[in-house]
Amino acid sequence: MKSIGLDTSGKMIVKGPQKAKGTLTVSGAKNAVLPIMGASLLTDDDIDLRNVPDLADVRTMIEILESAGKVIERFDDQLIIKSSGNINSEIPYEPVRKMRASFNVYGPLTLRNGYAKVALPGGCSIGARPVDFHLEGLKKLGIESTIEHGFVTSKLNNPNSFINISLPFPSVGATEHVLTTACLLEGVKTTITNCAIEPEVTDLVNFLNKMGAKITGGGTSILKIEGVKKLSGVKYTIIPDRIEAGTYIILGKLVGEKLTIKNVSAEHLNSLFSVFDNIGSPVDYDEKKREVKVAETLLNPLNSISMETAPFPGFPTDLQPQITTFLSLVPGRSTITETVFKSRFYHIDELNRMGAKIRVEDNTAIIEGVNKLSGAPVEATDLRAAAALLIAGLVAEGETIISNVDHIFRGYENIHEKLEQVGIELIYEK
Repeated sequence: MKSIGLDTSGKMIVKGPQKAKGTLTVSGAKNAVLPIMGASLLTDDDIDLRNVPDLADVRTMIEILESAGKVIERFDDQLIIKSSGNINSEIPYEPVRKMRASFNVYGPLTLRNGYAKVALPGGCSIGARPVDFHLEGLKKLGIESTIEHGFVTSKLNNPNSFINISLPFPSVGATEHVLTTACLLEGVKTTITNCAIEPEVTDLVNFLNKMGAKITGGGTSILKIEGVKKLSGVKYTIIPDRIEAGTYIILGKLVGEKLTIKNVSAEHLNSLFSVFDNIGSPVDYDEKKREVKVAETLLNPLNSISMETAPFPGFPTDLQPQITTFLSLVPGRSTITETVFKSRFYHIDELNRMGAKIRVEDNTAIIEGVNKLSGAPVEATDLRAAAALLIAGLVAEGETIISNVDHIFRGYENIHEKLEQVGIELIYEK
């Protein structure tokens, strides 16, 4: 297959049905490494990260850190972040517009220079994701913000010695942003309640503590931070990507033929395992080897289900499009209620073009299982929708052409190469 540039747009041609046989290895977690990279702005010491995926979003964060004055060295899955001496607190629009996680540099940059100017972020088209929660939390930390001409500008004031922040919603981004910023407010004790408890947040807590931060409550909804004067350099290994793992497990359940998926953290995927238990297709997980063995299950009697997405430990919204594809082929009526990003159903019209029978009422997708899907021209509107449509193309009869497929390269490292290694044939056209 033609080599794919991660920053290009194009289309993917998938001829199905196909089978996957062999071994897939899960990469480091995109949603863990991005806030950790942002937190590197809190120190001038070297940060040595391992198990870093080579993704478009990681490259964007590298560009942002370089704009701020960091020097980045990359060796395979190792990323070394060094200081060049000066930190620039003004980050241009171009890199920030590409992804949501870029905004998390705003607080750390403010602490470094007393102010920051960062463009409002962009990302996937999956509904409104305002930064209000970020700004409200940062305000309590002494950071005043002004939004003008598409940029947010900050000013650092002296915060109170004891700060209590209750997040209106357990937002992952807001939790990470406020948590990271509070670490370097020397002498200030901050308590954050209603925190997100996703594994990626816990990974950030572990990383910051290894740098010398004083954080307690990691993995719970209440985090307590005692601000320190200085954070130090560190070597740290990023956790496996649970969404990549979940995507490949769902793919394997549809087209697998003795497919093994390595580097899987089952404790991060209990909700997906539970869904497959309820469907009647348990996941075969080897705890010692941390791997899943999976094969096609559509030939077995399966149960339709009703489920909903929710913040961790609930079913992740980032696996909702992929499990929708699976359920479109399960006999009976299934329902998925989306509680995190309520407009995250753009993939449904595209699946219906392939023969699925799905309708949306309010924030619930009602799925009538069909016997097969048929290849068709479809459009990927976001990262996870692209993954769902690729899975659908692999199980469908005939040719599927996925346009705007570049979204998928933001979240799946070397997905074209990995799938080719397990016998999947794909054609990419620029």
